Amino acid sequence: MDAQSRGRADEIDPADQWVLNPRTGNYELQLGDSTAQQRPRVAAPRRSAAAAPAAPTAPSPGVPGPRRGDAPPGGRRGGRSRKGGGGGGRRKKALLITSGTLALLLVGGATAAYLYYDHLNGNLSVTDVAGAGTGGFKKDQPINILVIGTDKRSGEGNEGYGDKDSVGHADTTILFHVSKDRTNATALSIPRDLITNIPACPTKQPDGSTKTIAPVKGTRFNTSLGQEGRDAGCTMRTVKELTGIEVDHFMMADFNAVKTLSTAVGGVPVCLDKAVNDEDGSQLKLGPGEHRLSGEQALAFVRTRHGFGNNSDLDRIRIQQQFLGSMMRQMKSQETLTSPKKFLSLAEAATKSLSVDSGIGSIAKLTDLAGELKNIDTKNITFTTLPVKDNPAEPEGKKATVVVEHSLADPLLQMIRGDVSLTEVEKKEQAAQEAADADTKAKQDALLQGNRAPAGDVRVSVYNGGGPSGSASTTLKWLQDTKGMSKTSNQGNAPAKVGATQLEYAPNQADQARALADAMGLPATALKMGTTDAAAKTPMKLTLGPDFQKPGTPLAPPVPQELPKDVQQAQADKAICAK
Repeated sequence: MDAQSRGRADEIDPADQWVLNPRTGNYELQLGDSTAQQRPRVAAPRRSAAAAPAAPTAPSPGVPGPRRGDAPPGGRRGGRSRKGGGGGGRRKKALLITSGTLALLLVGGATAAYLYYDHLNGNLSVTDVAGAGTGGFKKDQPINILVIGTDKRSGEGNEGYGDKDSVGHADTTILFHVSKDRTNATALSIPRDLITNIPACPTKQPDGSTKTIAPVKGTRFNTSLGQEGRDAGCTMRTVKELTGIEVDHFMMADFNAVKTLSTAVGGVPVCLDKAVNDEDGSQLKLGPGEHRLSGEQALAFVRTRHGFGNNSDLDRIRIQQQFLGSMMRQMKSQETLTSPKKFLSLAEAATKSLSVDSGIGSIAKLTDLAGELKNIDTKNITFTTLPVKDNPAEPEGKKATVVVEHSLADPLLQMIRGDVSLTEVEKKEQAAQEAADADTKAKQDALLQGNRAPAGDVRVSVYNGGGPSGSASTTLKWLQDTKGMSKTSNQGNAPAKVGATQLEYAPNQADQARALADAMGLPATALKMGTTDAAAKTPMKLTLGPDFQKPGTPLAPPVPQELPKDVQQAQADKAICAK
């Protein structure tokens, strides 16, 4: 039994049961008189004495109420089901933002403190994705979370939204990449109308068996979920094939979370460059300037397609990213962090809307994940969208789908795979480090000047640290049979993946390192010399990274450090007025 049920949840908001104990200075769970003497109080997070309330915001015009003859958003009026009416048709045609808001905020580190309450475990929905993800994350490696939103009608009061027959497609999808050092993150939006290939997808059935759904070529990305019974694991597999990025976990929730979370934080500040009156879609009506949105109004804002840009889904993605950034800032604000009531309200709203894979399918596991991510500053979170262009297979004037714009997308994906930050703050810090590295590079180049050991004297152990499958064994055979380096051994997979191919050697092995570098075509930057000499017959260590293609082929070009100027991006800490 949880705290809510013990405190007569049908009458009392559980958040109101947290009271300040003047003796300890802590907030404690105050149960009713009938239970307070029987059960111990539970300490809540200490409230900061320095917290200051947020400045009041002037009320803004809301979404128009139901017109005569129309039912409210819940699909009912006066206890009767809605039949007919233009409002319902418009809502069914409107595109949705769904769990993207909730789940991105969760992995963005804003909810760690809310997830310590055991009774929230029962709120979670857990899916076995049949090996689609890694099943975990390592503290010394990047973390990739796939945030999925659907157009399935779910959540109380949402019966009037979306396609009533939808099985739940991936209408809002964001790949959230957290850097290895946990200092920055990239949120990559994937357009729902992107034409791509969906790979074969093993899915777990209710009886415990596994059913493999056949692959599909040249179809919309959003059908990677729901269509033909595909689950979130199918979307994870599709994203991996599309981007080359291994996905660790997924998070998904219904779009009701936008309403409940925005309400729980006291509204989300947004800025409009011009007035919006979306009579044909979300019914959003707002004047220019700043507004604080919550509930139905917040959902209307992120759903609208007829008020910003050229009314396309790509423009709506930008609006959603701006809303997410603002919501992150609001959740990290002092007015939220120092309010026990908001803590509990957010926890309830988040977990009741959340569906996750079994790898993070408990409050304890989510808490571990949040602990990894909680210190990322919003100034170091970058939103971007996979670059696309109109589908050339469609006739002019009837463009409904898009395809990847490889000239822009490839460098962006290389940077994410290479764990390169997209934030300006990180780049300024990196510039100082690059200046310090210039001297190191000069020394590395000098290492290639000198004697080369005979091929038969080269001793090296080969590891695969991120190269194609079987790279270590094929490299071993190539070095022995083609280059005459018979004192070579295959050590299989490296203990951890590396960002790029590297050769580690001792100072007294420099002549061997030069010979191997010549044979493999290794650049000076791949050579890592130790500080002490090695004992006789000690092998060097060659670890093949993601830049390795095959023996005898030069390593892939270095990961770009700058995005092409035409790639859309925005930092989460910056408030931008929607246009």
